[in-house]
Amino acid sequence: MMGVVVRNRPSITPEQAETLASMGVATVHEAQGRVGLFLPPIQPIQQDRAIAGSAVTVLAQPGDNWMLHVAVEQCRPGDVLVVACTTENTDGMFGDLLATSLVARGVVGLVIDAGVRDSAELRRMGFPVWAKAVHARGTVKATLGSVNVPVVIGGQLVKAGDAIVADDDGVVVVPHASVESAIAASRKRVLNEEAKRERLAAGELGLDIYDMRPRLAEAGLRYVDDVPND
Repeated sequence: MMGVVVRNRPSITPEQAETLASMGVATVHEAQGRVGLFLPPIQPIQQDRAIAGSAVTVLAQPGDNWMLHVAVEQCRPGDVLVVACTTENTDGMFGDLLATSLVARGVVGLVIDAGVRDSAELRRMGFPVWAKAVHARGTVKATLGSVNVPVVIGGQLVKAGDAIVADDDGVVVVPHASVESAIAASRKRVLNEEAKRERLAAGELGLDIYDMRPRLAEAGLRYVDDVPND
């Protein structure tokens, strides 16, 4: 579907976004059944930033950032701009000028399956970006794409209004209809990990906490006092 801008889309609440960002990518990914995690090489161009928000999706042509400008108008405070391309691309499709425009709209970050430029300025601005590459090659504005249509990025299907969570560990998508269940599962996982962390800090071994010894024995693990000759 090309040449379409979908105006109406769902959004997550600021409270949901804050909770998901605090839980983090690794926890949310594990809690929702180990799904939704974006594949490398999409990664942060900065460190120590954690965001979550509603996806505004863009399907763009490689080397052409026309539709990113179109998408800015559709952005609302708390959104995350998610840009996929119709084919492989590492051109610098986004820089500090577009970031300035997104900041003015209240957008909390960008995830893009292409390159970005002006990376030092983006970091200075404090605008969080997760990208495939940093590349100075510029782009044109010549071919239509679409905004707020389903896209595939990082091996995951993302629909407008889905929750995007991004931090130093990468990016994960949570379908809009599953946000509350993902939050509940993430909270449960955090509590469980805190209890295990206390036990590990007290000197207990993961071997015992996770009851690994019987399975290791079944798999054939042996404890010997000296290196075997065979």
